[in-house]
Amino acid sequence: MELYLESYLTAGVGVLALLLGRFLTGKVSFLRKVCIPAPVSGGLIFSLLTFALYSFFGIQIGFDGTLKDICMMIFFTSVGFQSDFSVIKKGGKPLAVMVALVAILIAIQNGVAVGIARLMGADALVGMAAGSIPMCGGHGTAGGFKSLLESMGLENAESITMACATFGLIAGSLIGGPLAESIIRSKKLRTASENISIEIEAEKASPEAKSMRLGSEEKEYQRLTRATFQLLLAMALGYLISKALAYTGITFPTYFGSLIAAALMRNVSEHASWSPRMEMGSIVSIGNVCLSLFLGMAMISLRLWELSNLALTLVVILLAHILIIALFSRFAAFPLLGRDYDAAVLVSGLCGFGLGATPNAMANMSAVCNKYSYAVKPFIIVPLIGAMFVDIINTTIISLFISFI
Repeated sequence: MELYLESYLTAGVGVLALLLGRFLTGKVSFLRKVCIPAPVSGGLIFSLLTFALYSFFGIQIGFDGTLKDICMMIFFTSVGFQSDFSVIKKGGKPLAVMVALVAILIAIQNGVAVGIARLMGADALVGMAAGSIPMCGGHGTAGGFKSLLESMGLENAESITMACATFGLIAGSLIGGPLAESIIRSKKLRTASENISIEIEAEKASPEAKSMRLGSEEKEYQRLTRATFQLLLAMALGYLISKALAYTGITFPTYFGSLIAAALMRNVSEHASWSPRMEMGSIVSIGNVCLSLFLGMAMISLRLWELSNLALTLVVILLAHILIIALFSRFAAFPLLGRDYDAAVLVSGLCGFGLGATPNAMANMSAVCNKYSYAVKPFIIVPLIGAMFVDIINTTIISLFISFI
């Protein structure tokens, strides 16, 4: 027996999952500690309920993904708007090294995941679904590639990517801090970060953390209106870019054109006097709302029973990811980043978004700094990478891998 929920019902259940997740986050300290987003924790409860209905009563619940896909597109467009290229040179050499390390890590994650999948007799697309898509990409990228992987024949793509992304959030939060602490202790590092002077506006370094200035209701309405128009224009331009990219023969996810279009609009606005100012505060707020809604609807749509045949393969791949990030961070990232206290803190951040997301990276670094002392560079570099580089680099490398499968 199958029950199918239309788009508005799907959105309503997704909101219920989000509200449940917020309640759980407020009550369960572990969820706050490992930075599990509210839609993920609440949505997982709903997906377990649908799993129980299928297992015991044979009832299969289907969800319309129309509104979910729209929210996903808006979110990634808002991410593109956060890419202000004028701040790149201010990050210095450590930023360039960290970006290169992230790119190498993404390539390794995909290569190892695909290799393990093939060795264990599974489809190579299973490896892609358990590679950097959910690891460095997190739940957002996991949902973004779901349609593409399904169109290539991986029917349970969403269940695989979302389950792996949830695992990554927890694993990245649990190993980042201890790894950095072991490095600090074994190397007897000085915990006073050098006093560097990198003047990056907080709004540019971390748009998510920008303090919203309060104004009249009319001014707020005007800001939200302009932000909505800018997002829609970027999505329209992104559609044309995606059509052009299709001629390259490389398969990109549907959101990639909008991501690029938004980045171009933001940087033209920063340097052209004739261009209207981008409403970054409102754009980021709209994007974050859409991300929450997207994750809520995506998590309730998980079909956990589809993972049973792939359980062993996924476990092996995920354990390999933990080993890879630990070895890569300790023996490659730490030496290349300078072998100092800042490098150790950056290692904890790399573990955070190498297996999870930028909030996990920030939480890992905060935990280390709270125990020892504050480090300036990591809290400039990591938000920049999370806001400007990870999604673009990850999407490009994933698309190249998929094109050769």
